[in-house]
Amino acid sequence: MNSSSFSKATSLLQAHNVTNNHNPKTSLPEIKPKATQNPIPSRRNFVTTLISTSLALVGLHGDGIGSSSGASVALAESWGTRSFLKERFFEPGLSPEDAVARIKQTAEGMHSLREMVDRMAWRYVIFYIRLKQAYLSQDLKTAFSTLPEVRRREYVNTANDLIDNMAEFDYYVRTPKVYESYLYYEKALKNLDDIVAMFA
Repeated sequence: MNSSSFSKATSLLQAHNVTNNHNPKTSLPEIKPKATQNPIPSRRNFVTTLISTSLALVGLHGDGIGSSSGASVALAESWGTRSFLKERFFEPGLSPEDAVARIKQTAEGMHSLREMVDRMAWRYVIFYIRLKQAYLSQDLKTAFSTLPEVRRREYVNTANDLIDNMAEFDYYVRTPKVYESYLYYEKALKNLDDIVAMFA
């Protein structure tokens, strides 16, 4: 092998090494959006717009704080999953009579939940339980003032059992353990029926 062929080979290798030299310290230039382009709406902007629009609509329709007692009873009668945000965040607490009406509707709703429990539609059952639990403890505290002194101790014990049974029902539905789910569903129904009977 002569020296000229050796020099050609090394020069090729050097040229090859120079072209494939990847330096980790050098980086590509950052691409930034121009200020004139429309930014993509973020989730935070969407939620902010939704809440501000909801507040404006509630204020326009007068369904908020200054509504009459007949309107609040009608609101309690139409209580369901769609009014969750409105009742939870945009309205003051219910009166004791409205809380009693919502407890009675919760009992009716829990009775109608049996079909979902029988079908083992656990996702819907969990959603329904958690939705009702969000209101139930507050409604039970509010409705306490409507009872006579004689029934209050029994009411407190039954209400505590109801809250415990709803929590256990929620736990076993998430597992899902069918027998235990049915067991605590029946216990919660019995507690709700006892509470509704106290208000009659």
